[in-house]
Amino acid sequence: MIRLPHLFRRVGPVSRVVAVLIGTLVGVLGVPPAHAHKPSDSYLTLKVGEDRITGQWDIALRDLDFAIGLDSNGDGDITWGEVRAKHAEIAAYALARLNVRGDEAPCAIVPGEQLIDKHTDGAYTVLTLRVDCPKPPSTLALTYRLFADLDPQHRGLLNLESHGQTRTAILGPQEPTQSFELKTFSWLDQSLAYGREGVWHIWIGYDHILFLLSLLLPAVLVWQQAGWRPGQSFREGFIDVFKIVTSFTVAHSITLSLATLGVVSLPSRWVESAIAASVMLAALNNVFPVVQGRRWTVAFGFGLIHGFGFASVLADLGLPQGALALALVGFNLGVEAGQLCIVSVFLPLAFSLRRTWLYQKLVFVGGSVLIAVIATIWLAERVFNFKVLPF
Repeated sequence: MIRLPHLFRRVGPVSRVVAVLIGTLVGVLGVPPAHAHKPSDSYLTLKVGEDRITGQWDIALRDLDFAIGLDSNGDGDITWGEVRAKHAEIAAYALARLNVRGDEAPCAIVPGEQLIDKHTDGAYTVLTLRVDCPKPPSTLALTYRLFADLDPQHRGLLNLESHGQTRTAILGPQEPTQSFELKTFSWLDQSLAYGREGVWHIWIGYDHILFLLSLLLPAVLVWQQAGWRPGQSFREGFIDVFKIVTSFTVAHSITLSLATLGVVSLPSRWVESAIAASVMLAALNNVFPVVQGRRWTVAFGFGLIHGFGFASVLADLGLPQGALALALVGFNLGVEAGQLCIVSVFLPLAFSLRRTWLYQKLVFVGGSVLIAVIATIWLAERVFNFKVLPF
C-alpha cells in the first residue's frame, strides 16, 4: 500500500492565520507559495537513438490524485489497485499535455506500461513512452502543459540524452515550448539551466528562506547592554551579512557535493527534520540570544545540513556522472544568486527601519517568533509524519 501525505486536508483557524502571515511575508519578497521544501515536479527522460526515441515520465501520485482523483474510496491511501485502475486515464491526461515535434513535424507519443517508483518526496507513477517521428530528427521541440491549469508553479525536469551527451531543461508555464538541437551541445546553456534551477529552488523553499531571514534580521542591530540596539554603520551590517551568506554557501556546497557524488547519503526524513530544527533554533536565538556575535559560524554549521536538502533536487534528476560537475557548479551559483537577490531587497530596507518600533518589535521580535512557531510545526510534521500547514 502506498501512503500519501494529506496535502489538501482542511486546516484549523490557527493554521490559516499562520499561513496568511507567512504568505504575506514571502509575498513581499516576490516568492510564490510552495511546500516547505519540495515543490511540485515531474521528471521526463527522453533517449534519442538512431532510429527511435524512448523514455519515461515520472509524475507524482499526489498531483495526479488532485487532478483526476486516484483515491477512489477517499480513505487517504492510494493502493496499487487504485493506480492500476486509472492507468488509461493517467496516460490520456498526461499525453494530452505533452507535445513533441521533430524538425517541425508532429511526433506521435505511444504510452507503454506504468510502474511505481519512490522519489525523495513520495510515490510517483512511471509512464514509459515511445516517440515516433516521421524521420530521425535533428531538432526536437517540446511543449509541456502538465498541471498548468492547476498549479502555475509546477515544472517538468527534462533529462534529454542524445549523441552521447546529456542535457537538462526546466519545462513549465513560464516557458512551455522549448527546442533542442540534438547534434549540438552547449555547456553555457546547461550551466544556465542548472543555475536557474538553483535560483528557483531557493526562492520557493520556505525553510531555506526563513533560515536565511532568521540570520539576517539581527544584521542591522548590535548586542549591547544585554539587549539589541540599532547598528550605527551600514558597512558593519553589510560585512555581517556577507560573512553569513558566504559561510552558508560554502557549507551547503560541501555537503551538496558529497551527497550528489554519493560519498555521503542521509535519510531524507532526517535531513528535512534537521532543516526545520535549524530554522527554529536560528529564529529563537534572536529572541533568546545564545550566540550574539560570529553568527557566521551558525550559518556554516546549519548550512551543512541544508546542503543535503539541496542535493535531493539533483538526485531526482538522475544525472550521469559526466554531468555532475556542471550541475554542481551551476546549481550552487544559482542558489547564491537567489540568496543575493533576497539580501539586496532586505538589507537596505532593514537598515532604514532599524531604529523604529516597527522593525525592533514587530519585524525582528514578532517575525522571529512567527518563524520559530512555523519551524516547530514543520519539525513535528517531519518527525511524526503528519501534515498541518498547507506549505
